[in-house]
Amino acid sequence: MAEKNIDEMSFLDHLEDLRWHLIRATLGVVIAATLAFIFKKFIFDVIIFGPTNMNFPTYKGLCNMSQLIGFNDTTFCAEKFPFIIQNRTVAGQFSAHIWTSIYAGFIIAFPYVLYQLWSFISPGLKDNERKNSRGFLFSASILFFIGVLFGYYIVTPLSLNFLANYTISEKISNEFDVSSVIAIVRSSAIASGFVFELPIIIYFLTRAGLVTPKFLKKYRKFALVIVLILAAVITPPDIASQVIVAIPILILYQVSIYISALVVKNQNRKQKNV
Repeated sequence: MAEKNIDEMSFLDHLEDLRWHLIRATLGVVIAATLAFIFKKFIFDVIIFGPTNMNFPTYKGLCNMSQLIGFNDTTFCAEKFPFIIQNRTVAGQFSAHIWTSIYAGFIIAFPYVLYQLWSFISPGLKDNERKNSRGFLFSASILFFIGVLFGYYIVTPLSLNFLANYTISEKISNEFDVSSVIAIVRSSAIASGFVFELPIIIYFLTRAGLVTPKFLKKYRKFALVIVLILAAVITPPDIASQVIVAIPILILYQVSIYISALVVKNQNRKQKNV
């Protein structure tokens, strides 16, 4: 079947095109999720439950840093966490396996999902717009994976360590449900992945004329407050963890200002050449 020109496509044609892109994106996630489902031992024992082991690289690094500044009595240097992981429902482990595989499939297939979204949008762009956005897929994918790694190696260990060692009474023993532990790892990784897409979002908002470098600089103070609130949401309520998470987000915001300035500069130069 010959492809239709974008200008000749009706609304229903666009919907049909979108449907096929969504189907292909879903198939990509399903294939990746199937692979994750098959390698469940690696997904759970190594990745999901990795941060529950005190031999996790982040804890070792934080323990060494604590000892260097004289804090020897820290939870980062403990031999093990004061909790056990258990399953409380009949279908709990099977449900955890299914849903974890789906989320893992989405993370693995993210570049392909993004490609399908871009394939739907790009025909409506002008040639110069497509040319200027050539590195979109690569940049967005790299930023997403960096964010996922940041969430996994920084946010998750900080959250888990704080919450696992927080006590209100010695009479209470921690017996965490497996779904609760998985939720911390999942939400920290995926949320951080999307947060790290900020420069890409600012790039397109600037090209659309919705934001400017001047606007971003003017409301930098408000952005700082939002960043701190965001850091408080995705991390435990201790100042050190929030600062650690807030720093890269603030750096991303500053990078976004620089990107926005470059976009505006290029737009002004093109207008002068017209």
